[in-house]
Amino acid sequence: MLTRNFKNVAVATVFGVLSGCSGGVLDPKGQVGADEKYLIILSTVLMLLVVIPVILLTLYFAWKYRDGREHEVYMPKWSHSKKIEIVVWFIPILIIAILATITWQSTQALDPYKKLTHEKDHLTIEVVSLNWKWLFIYPDQGIASVNEVVFPAGVPVEFKITSDTTMNSFFIPQLGSQIYSMAGMTTKLHLIADEPGSFEGISANYSGAGFTGMKFKAIATPAQSGFDQWVEQRKVCDQVLTPASYQALAEPSKNNVVQYYSQVSEGLFQQIVMKYMHDNPDTAHPHSMDHLAQAQPRVEESL
Repeated sequence: MLTRNFKNVAVATVFGVLSGCSGGVLDPKGQVGADEKYLIILSTVLMLLVVIPVILLTLYFAWKYRDGREHEVYMPKWSHSKKIEIVVWFIPILIIAILATITWQSTQALDPYKKLTHEKDHLTIEVVSLNWKWLFIYPDQGIASVNEVVFPAGVPVEFKITSDTTMNSFFIPQLGSQIYSMAGMTTKLHLIADEPGSFEGISANYSGAGFTGMKFKAIATPAQSGFDQWVEQRKVCDQVLTPASYQALAEPSKNNVVQYYSQVSEGLFQQIVMKYMHDNPDTAHPHSMDHLAQAQPRVEESL
């Protein structure tokens, strides 16, 4: 009975550990994520070439020279071995050299600012991290969404990312590469989904009381037509993202539901970036939030 229970616990443990791979970085659904998975596994295997022999030799020496093994050769004056020195120095140096080469090559290949080589044009999505929600602006489509980002599968996406609050981190584990969002700055991230699906997006940097609920859905539609249909559906919703509605949205809130905006004030993303570029609000750049407020009547008139 005890043996059977032990087996059941062991099997449950193995399945529990393996289930953690689903939906994470070891279950990639895009080109960048797949390349990063390969890099993680390769680096781990190379480092285990040092770790595993050390563990095995430690256990072997503990068993070989255990109490009661008086017949083993005892050499109290032994202090040096060229063979051992060569092994313990050459192998780590070789592994470090290999890892350095891989790091150099992968850093260039997986540069988040580098556009993906693809026959299709990149879809641009502007991302703003707020307390505690994500705002996605589609400048070419003229719409916006909160806590949901949609794009076609098989189409590269260029994310332009900033923050209107504390530093945060934009991360879709199955697509790869997290990158920070910072106030007054724009970072870039290029990703692609190789297959349609719904992927979990998270904040990978602690940012306060509502951090645990700062999640979003990244949805890759099966075809371009599915994305176009989603855009058309968003264009008929009632909410419009004007400077006034944005200020209300920017107020701290937790566990926010998905929201959509059928129209966005022109240049809103750039205004959010530029509002933190000046210490004195009286001498602010024309592209400040005060200047953006002048655009509100034009947006309302167009409706």
